[in-house]
Amino acid sequence: MKIACYPGSFDPITNGHLDIIKRASKMFDEVIVTIMVNPKKKVTFDQQERKEMIEKCTKDLPNVKVVVGEGLTVDFATKLNATALIRGIRAVADYEYELQQATANMMLNDHIETLFFVARPEFSFLSSSVAKEIAFNGGDISKFIPEAINDYVMKKFK
Repeated sequence: MKIACYPGSFDPITNGHLDIIKRASKMFDEVIVTIMVNPKKKVTFDQQERKEMIEKCTKDLPNVKVVVGEGLTVDFATKLNATALIRGIRAVADYEYELQQATANMMLNDHIETLFFVARPEFSFLSSSVAKEIAFNGGDISKFIPEAINDYVMKKFK
């Protein structure tokens, strides 16, 4: 069974994240979306809220599950029996950062490959931070986050 781990903060999940999840779900027997706990990162939604939002958005993808992880991503992926880490690339800056992370992970565990999914052009600018900034200022986020969680996210900022 080929298992991929897609780690991130997903605060909240965006249409770009969801696109990558859908694309990865066609390539792997199981995709485990992993909400990684990062004490240095200030988040808007707690772990349970993020988990519920992702589950709501991926309910039609039977080979996708959502978990919360902590520690080194590559170690957590090993516990999940994953053979691949999925990462999204939007721009050159993402690639530089992701290359460093992938190389470090390779040094820690050379049995797990990192696969880069290039963002579709319509999502190449999109991040959770952009979506939250628009929501915070009362803007329309319907083009940025999945419809299934739009109202929930907007309520958080009212």
